[in-house]
Amino acid sequence: MNAKEIKQLFPILNQEVNGHPLVYLDSAATSQKPVQVIEALDRYYREYNSNVHRGVHTLGTHATDGYEGAREKVRSFINASSTAEIIFTRGTTTAINTVASSYGRSQLTEGDEIVITPMEHHSNIIPWQQVAKATGATLKYVKLHPDGTIDLDDLEEVLSTNTKIVSVMHVSNVLGVVNPVKEIAKMAHQKGAIMIVDGAQSAPHFKVDVQDLDCDFFAFSAHKMCGPTGIGVLYGKKELLEKMEPIEFGGEMIDFVGLQDSTWKELPWKFEGGTPIIAGAIGLGAAIDFLEEIGLDEIARHDHDLAQYAAERLTDIEGMAIYGPKQRTGLVTFNIDDVHPHDVATVLDTEGIAVRAGHHCAQPLMKWLDVTATARASFYLYNTKEDIDALVAGLVKAKEYFGDVF
Repeated sequence: MNAKEIKQLFPILNQEVNGHPLVYLDSAATSQKPVQVIEALDRYYREYNSNVHRGVHTLGTHATDGYEGAREKVRSFINASSTAEIIFTRGTTTAINTVASSYGRSQLTEGDEIVITPMEHHSNIIPWQQVAKATGATLKYVKLHPDGTIDLDDLEEVLSTNTKIVSVMHVSNVLGVVNPVKEIAKMAHQKGAIMIVDGAQSAPHFKVDVQDLDCDFFAFSAHKMCGPTGIGVLYGKKELLEKMEPIEFGGEMIDFVGLQDSTWKELPWKFEGGTPIIAGAIGLGAAIDFLEEIGLDEIARHDHDLAQYAAERLTDIEGMAIYGPKQRTGLVTFNIDDVHPHDVATVLDTEGIAVRAGHHCAQPLMKWLDVTATARASFYLYNTKEDIDALVAGLVKAKEYFGDVF
């Protein structure tokens, strides 16, 4: 199935915006949803909407089977060793915050070190800032090469016996860099530290094997991989999750409740307090089925080819600055001389082309790039080279328009 055929499975993409066929190039922010996922959500609400784990009636059993079946699909999707290691969360942000609040605050003390990079999304910076403030630990940053890739020699120098946590994004949402997280995990473990991977931009685009990566935690979101918003996954090694305390308390996550004390359910449920995101999990399961039917290797090849094609086409535009290494995946981030990226995005929108403009929740990286904002075109399995051609034509028009204005 080629990209044009795949696109037909996404109802939202078959429309016009501002009198032009929609060209959606903002999948790094959120992907669109195929009819299979929409129908799975519809079936749940129409046919077996019920709470899980609590009732013995038919609808409750059906809902529980759907919810826990989705957990098994996630386990297989990232090759975790057990469903006990798969925690459903609200998304990548909640997953990282869970590790920071539960593991970080309980395990770190003054003098300990947390190591991250300047390219991280805010959701992989701010939680560690707060942990450092609360525990007295030190937050340290690894240098980047001029093309935005991680300087592994500097990482070797930054890591020490005081390093307790290393947290790195798998793929940059700005630069398209694929970070060598398997190698970084090995380096972290040699110092006795744990390794956390922000997989928000990797899990949708290529096959992830958490056992092969040997990361201790891995976080990702459904809405960036054709699934619903409001649900994500925290994978954690069982031995680490077992010694962590929950950060939300109430129904679902308890074993016994007394007047003065309570005990928790076993993994994974002790981290899923309250009524869980049932429809979201079922939708995520449907999204995994869809992606695996297409094939993650094929998606990875397609995303890489589009990113390379886009970078080549944009390079031909005079006054264009493109950020990141030559080898990238899934996106191209750029600026046009003397034109604010918000203005670029506005002109493109009049042509029916959706891109993202701003700091992309990566203000430290913007500072490192010495810019206040950038424009970003990000691609997925439903995009084509014709979409890139439309982007280039729109950028030429924007450049001409603002050249006439000024």
